[in-house]
Amino acid sequence: MALSTAKPFVNAPLVYKGKVRELYDLGEHFLMVVTDRISAFDYVLEPPVPEKGNVLNQLSKFWFQKTAHLMENHVVHTDVELLGSVITDKDMMKDRIMVTKKAERIDIECVVRGYITGGGWRQYQQSGLVNGIRLPEGLRKNEQLPEPMFTPAAKNDVGHDVDITFEQMQKLIGEQLAIELKEKSLKLYAFASEYCAERGIIVADCKFEFGVIDGKVILIDEIFTPDASRFWAKDNYLLDVEIDSMDKEPVRTYLASSDWDKNSQPKPLPREVVAETTRRYTEIYQRLTGQ
Repeated sequence: MALSTAKPFVNAPLVYKGKVRELYDLGEHFLMVVTDRISAFDYVLEPPVPEKGNVLNQLSKFWFQKTAHLMENHVVHTDVELLGSVITDKDMMKDRIMVTKKAERIDIECVVRGYITGGGWRQYQQSGLVNGIRLPEGLRKNEQLPEPMFTPAAKNDVGHDVDITFEQMQKLIGEQLAIELKEKSLKLYAFASEYCAERGIIVADCKFEFGVIDGKVILIDEIFTPDASRFWAKDNYLLDVEIDSMDKEPVRTYLASSDWDKNSQPKPLPREVVAETTRRYTEIYQRLTGQ
């Protein structure tokens, strides 16, 4: 059974509802619930995708544990039994909840690119630059960059995040904090890239969010999930093509080839698209965790 919202199962105030995640106030901490909602092209689609929320939450839990030696994170626990009467259906919620510290979010999306693709490729085609950084001439689509790049974006909860230069980021949040986030992001990417490479997976790019508690920077939100990273199977890696990412690519492909006008709510997704998307999410989870 897919979960479109956790509200009927949580006895706590809802303080934030994103495209996928819902945040509830537990007093000292937040309760983060990952639903099975799926979005594409800035629309939340119907129906929700079974198992998607479980995969995202369990992958984040896995990576937060794996990277704890590199960066403190916001996780308090992921045990639904500790929530008592706050959760009314523990079987439904057991794999999709995370109790977190209350951090003040830093309004910067910290993006690391190891390969020139997606939005970075579009920037490079137009100007030879990515977020103000000049790259070598003659790079090909999907080519591995000489070294991973830090390409931040200013967060926008309403529309698209806005690509900015590192210098603009420094002006927004301060020089020292910007340097710290850049260094931490690059270290996290390097760690995950090596881990994934051993399992036949390329991390083309990824994004992080950070927060502050008592003056200390910590990692928040999600980390190295299919919604926050572009995973490629090494066997599928090619230059100059659209590589089939290990995420919600079936949804994007379906919408792009349909008669949808891109200015209105899309029709419900076909059953086979939903089933293939569930398969993609569970496959990446199994390959990364071995479970």
